[in-house]
Amino acid sequence: MSSPAVSQPAAPSVSPPPGRRPVAFWLFGAHLWTVFGLALSNALMALTALFAPRAARAGEPFPWRRMRGVLLPIGVYALCVATSTVLSTGPVTSLASARELLSLATLPLALVLVRDAAGARRLVDGLVLVVALLALLGLAQFLVGYGDINHRIRGPFSHYMTFSGVLLVADLLLLAQMLCGRGARSGWRWAALVAINLALLASLTRSAWVALGLTFTVLVLIRAPRLLAAYVPAGLLFLVIAPVPVVHRALSIADLRDTSNYDRLCMAEAGLMMIRERPLFGLGPGMASQRYPIFRHPTAPRVEVPHLHNSFLQIAAEEGLLALGAYLWLMGGALALAYRCYRREERDGGSGADLYMGVFLALLAFNLAGAFEDNWGDTEVQRLALFVAALPYCLAGWERRPE
Repeated sequence: MSSPAVSQPAAPSVSPPPGRRPVAFWLFGAHLWTVFGLALSNALMALTALFAPRAARAGEPFPWRRMRGVLLPIGVYALCVATSTVLSTGPVTSLASARELLSLATLPLALVLVRDAAGARRLVDGLVLVVALLALLGLAQFLVGYGDINHRIRGPFSHYMTFSGVLLVADLLLLAQMLCGRGARSGWRWAALVAINLALLASLTRSAWVALGLTFTVLVLIRAPRLLAAYVPAGLLFLVIAPVPVVHRALSIADLRDTSNYDRLCMAEAGLMMIRERPLFGLGPGMASQRYPIFRHPTAPRVEVPHLHNSFLQIAAEEGLLALGAYLWLMGGALALAYRCYRREERDGGSGADLYMGVFLALLAFNLAGAFEDNWGDTEVQRLALFVAALPYCLAGWERRPE
């Protein structure tokens, strides 16, 4: 008589102890923490790629099936960019702009190297701390004469939009820690929250303000809908105590008489005409600014623009609607997975709720801001967004749960 089968327990996750993470992990973190110096960040990314195979061989096999949700859209997007470069109306310009393909490496490197919540927290905390220091630098610039509309604070970056984009991503990751985790017990996180939000306010960047306000409203709807009743008195208080330049800038958001607002409408019209001309694979990377004068509305304030000030239109105009579909697939998949996992952690009393909510909020804000600014085309901001988009797959993909 044969003995009954005995079920075997699920194999434990093979993750390195927190103090003994591979060199590639720390190199990966360093390339995120140094986005303020893009050349240094790129060099650290290259070193990460050299050390990553050794780190991958040292652990358990890569969970390809669980990572399909992010590998497929990023692969399709990269293929669309490559095809658009080959079919470009200006191949030389597009070939130079296609270096974006190298920047996409942040996402697969994260999938290989970030294998547990402890590692994810170390990277997020390091990023928040660095961005808080950059915010202090921006506030120092404000104190020495920057801060008006023509001389906005920008920290160590070449443009204030890059500065505000980096601040926005870190701000939402930190806010999730404060409201959905144990971050409210940490003094340095409170200091970081104040510094980052003061710098965002002083940057006078309306796209970041709109994205932050709408994303915070979504968080209130999820966590405490009754707080919506406080919006009216809070808005009145803001109008009373906020500096006049900030109030004037906020009120100009919906003013079509504002030159920059009208200019964005003209750019949107030109972008739609570009898409209509070459819908599948676009004009080619880097070609929207080159051909803008051809599609420009006669009353547009500017004859030349660096980009279309809209991530979605920029992708569709330069790389085509297929690339835009892959981008939406990537972002939508990460947002959906992060929200599902947040709900699961909340229901089961798990400790990862703040990480998943941070991903959800940061990506939502990144894309809302992208409706007014080409932050996907800003390598420094894009790099952080790719890391954030990879996080829910890193956490859910590597974990071992009993069937």
